[in-house]
Amino acid sequence: MRLPRPSFRSLGLPPRKLPLHQHQQQRGISQATSKYQRPSYIFSPRRRYSALVSAASLQFGQPVHETHPHILKAGEVTPGISAQEYADRRAALADAMPEGGVAVLHAAPLVYKSGAVFHPYRQETNFLWLTGWDEPDAVAIIEKTGPKWGDYLFRMFVKAKNPREEQWSGYRNGVQAAQDVWNADEAWSMDRIDSVLPKLLESAKLIYTDVESAKATNSSLWRFITGNASGSGPAKTPLYPVMNKLRVVKSPAEVTNMRMAGQISGRAITNAMRRSWAKEKDLHAFLDYEFTINGCDGPAYIPVVAGGQRANCIHYTVNNNIFRNDELILVDAGGQYGTYITDISRTWPASGKFSAAQRDLYEAVLKVQRSSVSLCRESARMSLEDIHGVTVRGLVDQLKSIGFTNLTMSNIDQLFPHHVGHYIGLDVHDCPGYSRREILRRGHCVTVEPGVYVPDDERWPAHFRGMGVRIEDSICVDEDAPYILTTEAVKEIADIEALRD
Repeated sequence: MRLPRPSFRSLGLPPRKLPLHQHQQQRGISQATSKYQRPSYIFSPRRRYSALVSAASLQFGQPVHETHPHILKAGEVTPGISAQEYADRRAALADAMPEGGVAVLHAAPLVYKSGAVFHPYRQETNFLWLTGWDEPDAVAIIEKTGPKWGDYLFRMFVKAKNPREEQWSGYRNGVQAAQDVWNADEAWSMDRIDSVLPKLLESAKLIYTDVESAKATNSSLWRFITGNASGSGPAKTPLYPVMNKLRVVKSPAEVTNMRMAGQISGRAITNAMRRSWAKEKDLHAFLDYEFTINGCDGPAYIPVVAGGQRANCIHYTVNNNIFRNDELILVDAGGQYGTYITDISRTWPASGKFSAAQRDLYEAVLKVQRSSVSLCRESARMSLEDIHGVTVRGLVDQLKSIGFTNLTMSNIDQLFPHHVGHYIGLDVHDCPGYSRREILRRGHCVTVEPGVYVPDDERWPAHFRGMGVRIEDSICVDEDAPYILTTEAVKEIADIEALRD
């Protein structure tokens, strides 16, 4: 028996039927977030539905507003991101392609931990950014069809509904929902890709795709992309450089999600500082719990929870040792909200009070971090690479002032071996391949994370040996001042020490 379909117009979802350019409007951007502006459109309905049905009748593989109103507002496809914004993103991609351009994307596969035990599913980032579809075994095709904004076709291949398989593995969105909810112009079951895909791509002049992401499918997609060694057929070019340019400047909705992740995560880390900890794994578990129970999807990455000299391992994640009361604790952790991440590092004394040496080293790093954060504004006309140079010079000056007399610009990398920052967004290291030499613009979101890691080496002052300090915030670049997304995580010495008073 077929269940009646919901009124998807009540979801606020905008099925496309008319050419989008016929209904162009300009969407404004809210204050203090991003300059990122895309046209907005009015959509005509694909179908009309007259009746609402109960949430119990809806069976999707991911939340929709009717089934999960505590997660999604009306009109949202994923938390905080509307169907309209997803449509605008696809329009922006089509606009960036030449005539005859077609983008082909493949969903991430389900990754197995061991045997039949799988990891929590994580969608391929570009696929998620363009579609909002959060299931494996799917292909998205975006074809430019004309010169005007919104002239494109969006097609999908997805796994069909299958009650027997869904009994074991959970509901799927299905082919019809790909059109009605996720707004594909056409959709087919994945088992038809061999026969349908070649016809869809036969008129393409240039295919944008990242072929490595397609290897998981034993289908026409992989064969079509790799099978033209003779030079026949459309040319192929990587998709990720185009996607990086589109994704690197965040929309107001994206910044709001990242601010939510930063706020929840910052409070969790501050709450951790209030307590005395005996074991790294206990602090690790506390952070994961705090992120999740307070509204994040969960942790954005495996945290660094390092006591003492273990903090000198930049990506120490085994988190299985014990804390000593005279050591510093270094935490690098953050949650994700609506799949958007935050990235925070804080360092504090296990005892709750800084020793004289700990105070000096921490204050040196903090001064440089404050200075570097202040440069994350469009008016500074600086890139992440420029800010890194400022950070390096600042650390040399500050460390010399507290006794690192052998330190020079040529050997600072022995104490500060990593870059000061990276782009953030849907990924912890967002937009891989996008240059750190690009001038920061309003809407860029980055980390600023100077650190000093002092090995047990006689070249360095004895009272600092074995200490590791890193202070990191997530920042959204604004015109005249940085918008700090993680301000709830305290970092001033007086504030840290007051937490245990």
